[in-house]
Amino acid sequence: MTPRVIVNDHCLCAEGPLWHPEEKRLYYVDIDNGYVYRYDPATETRERCFEGEMVGGITIQNDGSLLVFMARGAIRHWRDGIVTTLVDEIPAERATRFNDVIADPRGRVLCGLMSPPDRPGRLYRFDTDQTLTLLLEGIGCSNGMAFIDNDRKVYYTDSVAKEIYLFDYDVETGSLANRRVFWKSETSLPDGLTVDTEGCIWTAQWNGGCIVRLWPDGTEDRRIEIPGANNVTSCIFGGDDLTDLYITTASKGDESSPNAGAIFHLRPGVQGLPEYRSRVRVVL
Repeated sequence: MTPRVIVNDHCLCAEGPLWHPEEKRLYYVDIDNGYVYRYDPATETRERCFEGEMVGGITIQNDGSLLVFMARGAIRHWRDGIVTTLVDEIPAERATRFNDVIADPRGRVLCGLMSPPDRPGRLYRFDTDQTLTLLLEGIGCSNGMAFIDNDRKVYYTDSVAKEIYLFDYDVETGSLANRRVFWKSETSLPDGLTVDTEGCIWTAQWNGGCIVRLWPDGTEDRRIEIPGANNVTSCIFGGDDLTDLYITTASKGDESSPNAGAIFHLRPGVQGLPEYRSRVRVVL
């Protein structure tokens, strides 16, 4: 069970992978360069479809377009090369950028930010009417999220704390409650994550060179090494039956590793769950 390289552009920080089922393509970002890429497994080719300021994450809208979450708290809508600004900046976040986002069952987006120089990071909720609500403060590095238990709970990662938390989630209001530690890494930093149909988490390990599968009780099931890349950033299931696992990595801080910044593919023998779509109202 060795992941294979499918794209090796040595991205500074490839992240935020999402499978687009209608297009049958994988989207992902290169954060520091401000790029969004899409990879077509049928032709084994990739193209750059967006370029701008730093991009911390994307969601797929219900109509197949993208929301792009960027530096300074900016949020933009992208469709076929046409970019529309929804939020130009969040004044309190001018010194930082978004880092990992996820759409919820109602089409809102939970969107975290890195820590600026003067305080810890934060997590916001971007509602379908484009309202931003602060959900959480005091986060070292806001990172991977996933919904479970009929959407009544959400996993949430703080990479600096080396912890993955579990929150109760109110789908009606989009609020968080009852934070508890689900898993703590002893060495590497947990980064992006996804879940499978058996209720297990797949968490990418920055400075760990692997992805780790965790059972719902937090015990480790398996650890899959990513060859030639130490900073593993995220993973997502894709393909027609969601049995293809795509893995992103970063070359930043790992310049000597031959596959640092590459995108990997693996068929781990389990099936993933589809991601929710954002449903933010956009007037073009």
